[in-house]
Amino acid sequence: MTAAPHALPPGPPTPWWGLPLLREMRRDYIGFVTALQQRYGDVSFMRLGPEPAYDVFDPALVRQALVDQADHLIRWERGIQIFEQAFGQSVLVTEGSTWQRQRRMLMPGFTPRRVQGYATLMTAAARNTLDAAVPPGQPHAEVDIGALMSQLTMDVILRTLFSAPDQGESRDAARATQVLGRGAIREMFWPMTLPDWLPLPGKRAKRWGLRTLRGLVRGHIARRQALPAGQAPQGDLLAMLLAATDDQTGQGLSATEVHDQCMVMFQAGHETSATALLWWAWLMACHPAAQQAAHKEVLAALGGREPTAADAPALDWLGASLKEAMRLYPPVGALMSRRVIKPLRLGQWHVPAGALLRITPWVIQRDPRWFAEPGAFRPERFLSSAEAPPRGSWLPFGTGPRVCIGQHFAMLEMTLVAAMLLQRYEIQLVAGEPVPQPEMSVTVRPAAPLRLLLLRRPMPRPQGDEAEAGSATAGAHAGSSTSMRSVSMSAGRSA
Repeated sequence: MTAAPHALPPGPPTPWWGLPLLREMRRDYIGFVTALQQRYGDVSFMRLGPEPAYDVFDPALVRQALVDQADHLIRWERGIQIFEQAFGQSVLVTEGSTWQRQRRMLMPGFTPRRVQGYATLMTAAARNTLDAAVPPGQPHAEVDIGALMSQLTMDVILRTLFSAPDQGESRDAARATQVLGRGAIREMFWPMTLPDWLPLPGKRAKRWGLRTLRGLVRGHIARRQALPAGQAPQGDLLAMLLAATDDQTGQGLSATEVHDQCMVMFQAGHETSATALLWWAWLMACHPAAQQAAHKEVLAALGGREPTAADAPALDWLGASLKEAMRLYPPVGALMSRRVIKPLRLGQWHVPAGALLRITPWVIQRDPRWFAEPGAFRPERFLSSAEAPPRGSWLPFGTGPRVCIGQHFAMLEMTLVAAMLLQRYEIQLVAGEPVPQPEMSVTVRPAAPLRLLLLRRPMPRPQGDEAEAGSATAGAHAGSSTSMRSVSMSAGRSA
């Protein structure tokens, strides 16, 4: 059945040009769009001022738009205006032929084979941070898991982007990215951005955040360019950016483009991974049986040695637990927005040029039609032996031509970090600590710092008996589902 060309999907009433809806979205965007899907179905319509907006919640329709009709869409202009302030003309921001050229030039640095070469840098950063998480001589410690993961992933990106381990930069840099993220999401709900020099709340923090990140990136690029020929590192992402050429024109990236790509890699390369890992760690603490299964698998596959990229396939349960954590708490949970530049079809609906299309992974990934018991933490959904979820129902990295260029990097980084954390520590909840409340910034983080208890484990010696390892891994998976307790989580303001 096809609706009439000018028919509109159901949606909320929009008195006063939709200003009450904007207030609701600003107060609790995740709760607002969750209720929108429950009341109006897979496609809903609202008018916000002059803006016709369509929300899409069905995976098949998401793919119909972002994959089959990708050339009918561009990024939402307001989002681009905001991100451009920090990331300039980077691959996150550009459109058309400029974006296509940049994407072609960056892709060689993020192929699975190339990403594997960063594994030793990732494990060095993880070792540096995790070994210091519990003070020497103490059996356990309460830690701010968000701060710990931000510091760790910041060290990873410093090493992989600049071949430079953290020299005390990570704390300010991590805080700067979070300041800019909170400011960006506030600005999304205003039609324009006021000048940063104005003495308004938040502007001083934004200026500090931009100054901090730009100074860090410019300093590393300047130091690299000052090195004598032949002494500069050749295996990191900055070297890739400086050497990249367009195979169609033979031209490289401009100095401004190198800076802007470094800015977006620096921010996106640590903040999303840190967010995913902090939610994963909390879910592991909430589900001791799942944590025990993952630890047994890590012990069987690695013993006491550090993981490598080649170990990732053997860590099936661990990888599944990370994917399930990103299903429940997608790092970028909302505001995947597109402008329609050519009319398109969404199932029975005709969407005109000029409309705004919004896709919210948080809601799609918690839909009981695609995931039974959607509020429960069940890593077995993502085991290699399990039936894959419907295409488009799990999209923490997006989909279509704009799919995250760093998804292989992120999955390897998170797998190595998670394995090394479980080798060293058992993760427990802190008594009396409240359930974290998800808050939407650019990423979905807890509204308040999240503290967890890390208890030292005895570090085993490396094991060489592969048959014994395989048997232990199988045992780790067997029966873990039945013994696991599930914690319900709402899709709104409570977890």
